[in-house]
Amino acid sequence: MSDQTKRKGIIFDMDNTLLQSRIDFKAMKMDLFRYFVREQVLPEEFTVEEHTTSTMIEYARAKGLSAEHYEAAMKLAEKHELAGMEGAGLEPGARELLEALAERYMLVVITNNSFAAAVKALELTGIAGYFDLTIGREQMSALKPSPSGFLFALEQFSHIPAGEWISIGDAWIDGRASQDAGIAFISYRTSDDVMRAKRVAPVGRLMELKDLHALIE
Repeated sequence: MSDQTKRKGIIFDMDNTLLQSRIDFKAMKMDLFRYFVREQVLPEEFTVEEHTTSTMIEYARAKGLSAEHYEAAMKLAEKHELAGMEGAGLEPGARELLEALAERYMLVVITNNSFAAAVKALELTGIAGYFDLTIGREQMSALKPSPSGFLFALEQFSHIPAGEWISIGDAWIDGRASQDAGIAFISYRTSDDVMRAKRVAPVGRLMELKDLHALIE
């Protein structure tokens, strides 16, 4: 990576970036889809296979999803998230990486999961103490790929401009959210083709977390 910007903060996605998530994302998405169809929020012919859970939810919100239906959907999602946190392990090298970074950078987690599920996961895996801020969907005005969570992080650390942050995530929605907040993005174990197809341009790509040092120093 040719970018020689002095980094002061690092933003991590959580599931399948720091944690080996056990959330059944497909089952969660389908449960939410069935709920939206049942409540006539979405039509049965909605192309659910073309969406992530978060983009489906944001589509429903754009179509006028009521606060009541949104809250019910989030409770349904949280059940899957909390269940998936049980027995969740860390990605290889995650603890060692965080320990090395914690004294040199501001560290933030941004996840589309509920704040409660995120805190539970970070505490169960013993890495909660490394982070200066954890952002769940309750702190966002819209889910990733919206930049809302990243902009919230920038507001909390107003002394660090966007150009002095970098983020790491495994999904295109992480990259799009980061980019749209003006924060450089590093993809983790995701092909460049997938990122390009979603108009995401990572400044670097990782296959192992331990290699992050070489990209930011």
